[in-house]
Amino acid sequence: MSYQLINPTRSKLEKNELTLGVGLVQSRTVDIASMMSTVGFDWLFIDLEHGALSSETACQISIAALQSNITPIVRIPINGYSMVSRILDGGAMGIVLPHVESPEEAQKLVDIAKFSPDGHRGVGGAIAQFQYQDVKLPEAVKELNRSMLLVAMVETPEAIDRIDEIASVEGIDIVMIGTNDLAMSLGCPQDFGNKKVVSCYEKVALSCEKHGKWLGSGGVKIPEVAKQYINMGANFFLAGQDIGFLMSAAKERVNVLKGI
Repeated sequence: MSYQLINPTRSKLEKNELTLGVGLVQSRTVDIASMMSTVGFDWLFIDLEHGALSSETACQISIAALQSNITPIVRIPINGYSMVSRILDGGAMGIVLPHVESPEEAQKLVDIAKFSPDGHRGVGGAIAQFQYQDVKLPEAVKELNRSMLLVAMVETPEAIDRIDEIASVEGIDIVMIGTNDLAMSLGCPQDFGNKKVVSCYEKVALSCEKHGKWLGSGGVKIPEVAKQYINMGANFFLAGQDIGFLMSAAKERVNVLKGI
C-alpha cells in the first residue's frame, strides 16, 4: 500500500499558496466538513479552546474532513497537551497550541505530537488517517510526522519578545498570530491595523522567514488589513468562524426581506 498522506493545506503551503481556514465553534455535525470544502475553504479550525465542542465531536468532524479534501486542524485549550494524542488518533491532521510564550512550550507540543525519532508520541493502534488499514508502522508514523501541521499561536507581547526562539523550534510548521488577543494585550482592542500590531506582524514574519516557518493569521476581518498581512506572507489565514458567518448571512437576508 502507499503510505503517502495528502494534507491539502500543507501541499498548498509548500507551493506558497494562500490557504483559508474557517473556525468551528458552534457547528456540531460532520456535514460541516463537506460544506466548508464545497465553498472553498482549505482547512477547518476546530476550536476546543472556546465554545462547547467536545473532543469526540472534534474527532467525528475530523474523520469527515479526511474524506472531503479539507484539512482538520484542532485548537486545543491552553496547556491542553494531554488531549493531543487523542485528537490526532481521532483523525486530525494538525494541532494549534494557543498562547505560546516560550520555545519550551512549543517544543513540548512537538514532543507529544510526533512519533519517535522526532518526538515521544505513543502508538495507539489502528490509524484513522490510513482508514484503519493494517500498516507497516515505521513507514506509517514517518508519514504521519511529515504530513501533520503543528501550529504555535502567539498572542501576547511576551511571545513577540521571544518570537525568534519560538520560530526556531524544529517540528513547528506555522507560527500563527492571534490578532484579537494580541491587540487586546497591546492596549488597542479590535484595532488590527494599529501600528503596534503591524510591528508585531513584521517581527513574526521576519522570524518565520529566517527559520523556514509559515506565517499564520487569525482574527483579522477588515479586507485592507487582511491584505496587508497576507502580503507580508500570512498564507495560513483564518478567515472567520461559523457563528459570525451565520449571523452575517442571516442579518443580510432579514434586511433584504424587510426592505421589500
